[in-house]
Amino acid sequence: MKDLNLYIRDKEFITLLGPSGCGKTTTLRVIAGFIEPDDGKVIFDDKEINGVPPHKRQVNTIFQRYALFPHLNVFENIAFGLRIKKESKEEINRTVEQMLELVNLKGFEKRNIQSLSGGQQQRVAIARALANRPRVLLLDEPLGALDLKLRKDMQIELKNIQQQMGITFIYVTHDQEEALSMSDTVVVMNNGVIQQIGTPIMIYNEPKNAFVADFIGESNILDGVMRRDFVVDFSGHRFDCLDEGFAPNESVDVVVRPEDVIVCPPEQGMLKGEVTSVTFKGVHFEIIVDIGGFKWMIQTTEFHEVGKCIGLRIDPDSIHIMKKSEYSGLYGDYSSFSEEFDELSDASVDMTEEE
Repeated sequence: MKDLNLYIRDKEFITLLGPSGCGKTTTLRVIAGFIEPDDGKVIFDDKEINGVPPHKRQVNTIFQRYALFPHLNVFENIAFGLRIKKESKEEINRTVEQMLELVNLKGFEKRNIQSLSGGQQQRVAIARALANRPRVLLLDEPLGALDLKLRKDMQIELKNIQQQMGITFIYVTHDQEEALSMSDTVVVMNNGVIQQIGTPIMIYNEPKNAFVADFIGESNILDGVMRRDFVVDFSGHRFDCLDEGFAPNESVDVVVRPEDVIVCPPEQGMLKGEVTSVTFKGVHFEIIVDIGGFKWMIQTTEFHEVGKCIGLRIDPDSIHIMKKSEYSGLYGDYSSFSEEFDELSDASVDMTEEE
């Protein structure tokens, strides 16, 4: 972790997003008090909490492995922290009932933990964490063990719970869609360094560098030259754009999202190339197009067969210009694109513990 400087607002849903080993879980553990930083301060409500043990911080943590007590039923799992705090029987009953209703598990009080599905176990873990009324809830890849449909359902439920409770959620994930759909603020990290902080829309539409552009969705990232304000050259063509403030003839990275490219007949295109791959994705086709040796990804609702020559048009507001960075030239060309490789990479991330 290098010179991390992060401000988290009250009642915010903030997500730390990045690949395995980028430092997001370490950041979460520092906030929780499980790890003491070598340098710097952790401030909570204008008070330094370095050295304050985890159980004395106003935070609670939910891990990917829910750490529920198998010998206790649902009620007793949720009530565990309240009993430790020596709350009254009436208060415990009232709080557990409220939590069960909040996570849609009313009537499950006496159920054995082992008899619950993964999604139900996760709801119990959430209820137990919230029963102590923490000011901040830390969630470390909490949906990683769930299947895709349940994961998407729980994304909606977690956001609803956060809004109902009115507390701060600090969420860790490597899943870009999860971060974009749930968060008020996204913090993109890599190699222990914050790459960009912003709203999901800002992170997606205005990435700071090639790493962010590539990690948040699919992106064609090309070498370009900013001729002057609002004019950029790339792929052998001069384009109008909406960016300014670069030096004349400055080398830049150019980002064009696959969904923003308009497919047209070759003679009408600003660019033209040959289709080398077609994948049906349900709502659209994902096609790879070779333009001068650079492989573009295009998303279109129209089928175009392999070997066909097509034209591409790109509107000025679909072009985003970025400063050159250490990540320039590493991303954005789909020459080696393979869905199978992508899936294997995702699986390996799911199975890898964060350092």
